Amino acid sequence: MDKHVYIDGTWTSGHGPAFENHCPATGDVVWAGQAADTSQVNAAAVAARKAFPGWARLPQNDRTHILEAYAEEIGKRANAIAEAISRDMGKALWDSLSEAGAMKGKIGHSINAQVERAGTRFGETAFGSAHLTHRPHGVMGVFGPFNFPGHLPNGHIVPALLAGNTCVFKPSELAPSVAALMVEAFEAAGLPEGCLNVVHGGRDTGAALLDADIDGLLFTGSATTGTYFHKHFAGRPEVILALEMGGNNPLIIWDPADVEAAADIAAQSAYLTTGQRCSCARRVFLPEGTFGDQVIDAMVSRAEGLRIGAWDEEGVFMGPLVSERAAGQAVDFQDMLLSKGAKPIRALERLDRGGGFVSAGIVDVTGCDVPDEELFGPLMQVIRVKTFDEAIASANDTRFGLSGGLTSDDDALWLRAHQEMRAGILNRNRPTAGAGGDMPFGGPGLSGNSRPGAYYAADYCAWPQASQVSDKAGRLKAQGFPG
Repeated sequence: MDKHVYIDGTWTSGHGPAFENHCPATGDVVWAGQAADTSQVNAAAVAARKAFPGWARLPQNDRTHILEAYAEEIGKRANAIAEAISRDMGKALWDSLSEAGAMKGKIGHSINAQVERAGTRFGETAFGSAHLTHRPHGVMGVFGPFNFPGHLPNGHIVPALLAGNTCVFKPSELAPSVAALMVEAFEAAGLPEGCLNVVHGGRDTGAALLDADIDGLLFTGSATTGTYFHKHFAGRPEVILALEMGGNNPLIIWDPADVEAAADIAAQSAYLTTGQRCSCARRVFLPEGTFGDQVIDAMVSRAEGLRIGAWDEEGVFMGPLVSERAAGQAVDFQDMLLSKGAKPIRALERLDRGGGFVSAGIVDVTGCDVPDEELFGPLMQVIRVKTFDEAIASANDTRFGLSGGLTSDDDALWLRAHQEMRAGILNRNRPTAGAGGDMPFGGPGLSGNSRPGAYYAADYCAWPQASQVSDKAGRLKAQGFPG
């Protein structure tokens, strides 16, 4: 059966252009099919619209039980999900298994968030009672990214369904395979037909979904794409937008701190998932002097010692970038930095095995006029500063605000960083790429539109309804009112 388009509970072939996805480690074709055309995207939205009233009317407990069953079905498929993710986008298998586990864990966090942030409240009043309830928006369009192709769209779809919405999901064309496993798990859990629909494809399919009959757009991806979506819906406040975008994330390392521990934190912050996490550290601030020199030496040692290989190789920390094109873009970005005066400490290079494989790089950009841009790759930019004040100011000198961190044993420095650093996720003595499922995920500036996801996804998946309720109509009295 061709699993290109899933509409109203049935898989069919796409009617749009054919496309393939190649494993960035081996070059093998791991997904092949046809994109959904505009008519199929519209049909998916119609199916979601048709399913919406019945799904929204279900008691909350019934929807919750189906999502709990979905969690169990995801758990049964964890190995298959991890392999699909790794083959699609190159992530090391241990990393993909962690993602599959996060997909299952997401359901429990979302259920708790639904109760806490979008539940019900009743209170007695002189006339009867006051009720606070929450209502779903309707049909949600969900765009998935390639770097966490299961966990991140799952983080939109699950809270949207819990709240009573229905969904049309467009997976990333660079990592499409996990979508079929998600659908399989939802079917086994008893999700009614039409509540989740899937349309594969690239730019044209995405454009059709933007123009379809949707009530909300839930997106995780680049700032460039998210900004375009924001402009597309300008003047349409009735369409809810939740945009999770990237970051040019800072990590400050300051004495006193253990040099080796600091290097561990910096390397994991910059190189986890081959630098393809939106919360990875892009800029590392170090003091001038001996301590900073020692940290750089230790970071170089980490970069040189990383095991790089295909997803199914033993002991691999870092896989390839998502594509050969992405590897070329990483080298080009480094070359741009060097043209502006950056000094290579350890150059990021294409590896002989081809595909998306690159080495981990470190460049010193101190004093250079470099663009405030996010590179999705394993390249650490080091900036040396004279004072902690300068470190804070430079860390905040970005249009983004997703994540950041301080590595230091000094409580006073952490108090300052916590008060002054502009980042939605701010960690101390932990990698910047670490975020809890029971916490919000998002940040100010160009990192989103002030609708953080993860635990706070419940906020944008439902709207509050406040009611004053009296059991029977009674005569009303007010000064100057007849009666």
